Amino acid sequence: MNRTMSLIAGTVALAAVTGVAALTAPEAPSAEVARAAAERPVERTKLLCPSPSRSDIAETLYTAFSPVTEGAADGGKAELVPAAPPGGAYDGDEGQDGEDGGDGGNTDEPENSEESAKSEDDGKPKDTAASDKPVMKLKEPGKPVTREVSGGEEDALLGTADGRFAPGWAVQQTTTVAVGSGRGLHGAACSVPDTDFWFPGASTAEFRTDYVHLTNPDDSAAVVDIELYGPEGQLETSIPDGITVPPLGSERVLLSTLTDQPLPDVTAHVGVRSGRVAAQVEALDTGNGGDWIAPAAEPAGSLVLPGIPKDATSVRLIAYAPGDSDADLTVRLASPTGAITPAGHESLHVKAGMTASTDLKDVTRGEAGSLLLTPTGRDVPVVAGLQVVRGKGGKQETAFIPATEAITTRATALGNTAKGTTLSLVAPTEDATVKVTSSAGSEGGTGDSRTYKLKKGTTTDVELPVPSGLEGTYALVVEPVSGGPVYASRTLVSSLGGIAAFTVQTLPDDRGRVAVPTAEQDLTVLQN
Repeated sequence: MNRTMSLIAGTVALAAVTGVAALTAPEAPSAEVARAAAERPVERTKLLCPSPSRSDIAETLYTAFSPVTEGAADGGKAELVPAAPPGGAYDGDEGQDGEDGGDGGNTDEPENSEESAKSEDDGKPKDTAASDKPVMKLKEPGKPVTREVSGGEEDALLGTADGRFAPGWAVQQTTTVAVGSGRGLHGAACSVPDTDFWFPGASTAEFRTDYVHLTNPDDSAAVVDIELYGPEGQLETSIPDGITVPPLGSERVLLSTLTDQPLPDVTAHVGVRSGRVAAQVEALDTGNGGDWIAPAAEPAGSLVLPGIPKDATSVRLIAYAPGDSDADLTVRLASPTGAITPAGHESLHVKAGMTASTDLKDVTRGEAGSLLLTPTGRDVPVVAGLQVVRGKGGKQETAFIPATEAITTRATALGNTAKGTTLSLVAPTEDATVKVTSSAGSEGGTGDSRTYKLKKGTTTDVELPVPSGLEGTYALVVEPVSGGPVYASRTLVSSLGGIAAFTVQTLPDDRGRVAVPTAEQDLTVLQN
């Protein structure tokens, strides 16, 4: 009886932390808990997708997928519903595309906002996303589904998966904008809600229009703070009381309206006072395209930024030290043959509380590469990201690569095509073996798998196991088999009127499994 009660208490404690027992994305358990716990597939998870674009000429492809997971619960479903549209209080005065698209920064709600904010049944304001009609559903694990939308009226999406669909559930949105500010290919992996986010590489410069997108998955309001840090320290911002994100809704905050200092490189810190949100930055450049900036890995002394395109014409490193100590970093490039030190860029000094940046130029020189940052001396936590440019002159396009976490069990990349897809795998400290499996195509085809051996200190752009008879897009599932830690990213490229359009998504672990205490375990450690 006591053991049974201990298990119940532990499950309640876990539910209090994650929102529901067996929800994805709990923090890694302590070593003591992990040793005494069994890993099991998660049973429920949430994903949140930002509003993809404000451009009237935007074309967005959503892809959703759950890998087949041994031991997963039976039944279940995975679906996405629209979030309430932004109120517009933090949008600023300028739209995304000038004459070509967007709502011109209009702080009024979109024309369809009244309908979007009401239930289909009784016309009353909706108070739960569960009453909304899903816009996208998965049919079965192992096969991706897609959805295409046009224009700039698409709201953020709230997604929930449970049962057999929950472990490893992933959603990708890929948007093409042909002209205007930020024209190019924009890709974002929809993300789990959390309370703390770092975005090195954001900007408040006049040539950039950067929005922080905040999406609230819960039925109570969230209150969020946004702090900005430049090369001389923290910037004074204009919303000291925080930003309120409505229940089951979203807000879009134009960073340049928060400060009177136009700076090309800032680090944005999103912290949640109450509730939880998903946060991503939409970065639009007037001349060099744009892309989404995903949250960087948590501050650490050593970081990996994987998958710099081999034809990159400009690579810029941005780093920030959030603590009280300066950080001195050794900069290395993991090339196909081993780790090398870029000439003239051997190190980076980051002052405490300040953002530092350096131009690495065309550091990859036509070969696959990833950036490795390690402490020169004392281990001081930092966050870091890369701004990467392909093309020259008026044909340039920009993407961002934040530092990411290693894949511990599995990671998934969606929206892959027969041509124009690159998977970069990095083994920074030890040799490693990795298995990559392709799914069936969204419209047809049979998946395949291959195993790759990675050498220590190298980046490998692998030959992909493209599904036979592929129709539509497909998923790639990456699973470390043996050896040291593995990091990964996926690059999509597309021809867009002669522009070198591309987008890069890093592939952190999908956290599709969770450590569950056994009945015999004393669970007091989980309750502290």
